[in-house]
Amino acid sequence: MPFLNNVQQWADQRPQATAIVVGGQRLSWAELRDAASRAVPDLPHLTVLAEPNSVDFVIRFSAALADERCCAVLDPTWGHLLLGELRQRLAEYSTGLPAGGVALVDGPPDSMFLVGLTSGTTSVPKAFTRSRASWRESFEASIAFFGLRQDDVTLAPGPLASSLNLYALSECLYAGAEFQSLESFDVGAVHEAITYDGVTRLVLVPTMLRLLSERGLAGSVDASGLRSIICAGSKLDARTLEAARRWAPLATIHEYYGASELSFVSGTSLHPGDPIPAGSSSIGEPFPGVEVRVLDDRAGVLPDGEVGNICVRSAMISNGYLWGDDGEALRVLDGWFTVGDQGFRATDGLHILGRRSDMILTSGRNVYPHEVELALAAIPGVAAALAVGVPDDVRGERVVAGVVLSHGGLSATQLRNGLDQVLQRSKWPVRFYVVDHLPTTDRGKPSRELLRDWIVGGTARVLP
Repeated sequence: MPFLNNVQQWADQRPQATAIVVGGQRLSWAELRDAASRAVPDLPHLTVLAEPNSVDFVIRFSAALADERCCAVLDPTWGHLLLGELRQRLAEYSTGLPAGGVALVDGPPDSMFLVGLTSGTTSVPKAFTRSRASWRESFEASIAFFGLRQDDVTLAPGPLASSLNLYALSECLYAGAEFQSLESFDVGAVHEAITYDGVTRLVLVPTMLRLLSERGLAGSVDASGLRSIICAGSKLDARTLEAARRWAPLATIHEYYGASELSFVSGTSLHPGDPIPAGSSSIGEPFPGVEVRVLDDRAGVLPDGEVGNICVRSAMISNGYLWGDDGEALRVLDGWFTVGDQGFRATDGLHILGRRSDMILTSGRNVYPHEVELALAAIPGVAAALAVGVPDDVRGERVVAGVVLSHGGLSATQLRNGLDQVLQRSKWPVRFYVVDHLPTTDRGKPSRELLRDWIVGGTARVLP
């Protein structure tokens, strides 16, 4: 476990069938097995990968997991200083560990196979580890939930260094289904793959889905061959769902909530013909094999509708941290694990509001930026939005928002009208700022701290 024994099986049963396509380069199951097998003897116990998408990445990643080896996948865009520090820390950790055997086989279920990196309160990402058994459980759950079949062709157009895409790759290797990616994200290349390469399944983030859907509709790109679309990373807004439904009318649209340290938590599926929920923060029901509770800080169970810590129990949870554990990132409340995400249970499922550390306290009320951003993103003319709290002498903090407009001519009044009936008036931003793009961290995540700096520094323009 997690997938090398299966790769051997698919190579024996279907040696010439396509396993991997990246940027037009193809590997059959036999070619993948043979190339990874040749690479195994030269690899240490802990391999560090920091490179762009390619078939060579897939070969090295597979080889790096042989026997009891493990792999750390770093984002190559992080910059040489950060990458250098991470490599040094990982090298210190791996000193003295055995290299393991030379066969392309899975190691023991409880052995560590992956070092994951996740952003935190410091400039250096936290490092957590996973056992092979945790991903075996995740594979079984996700294959059942998403309905992955061996005749599916999955396209994940984002970077393989991202956990969303790395998991999709590994899931397909486990299931024996063809996996495709691109050297870099390109709308035209994705549309071409969907049109000509028989892609039946997309795995991507909501911003990519909106771009592909809206441009696909404008360019009459046929996506009727898509059977499923899988989104994670942020909540799908109604506008993106509506565009995706029109563009890929036969696809079931899945979205799930999870965390790097927890794996899957909950998910929901919108089947063809189902009504599109308007402005809901629900992310469905617990994933197969996962128990979910909303607890207060003393591990007390909260009733439906009351906001608290989203906590889980499952066999998919990570082993914990190699470094970066600040005592808050992954907490255990009476045997239930939480990463600090806040939410509540309701009749329509689990609702996600965001991290407690992001909460804005304005005039004695709690406002989660996620709620504001989800409502703004559904307004026609808004390409993206980010909400933050800034100091206010009267309110304590006031809610403001940075918006990226998809076309000109949108006013603050029109934005407020768009929020009417969708978001409580007490949570409305008191001011809107126009930005050319959302600020991001060096790890590619939207940064509210940077947006706050832009606003204070006058970089962002006030929307009249």
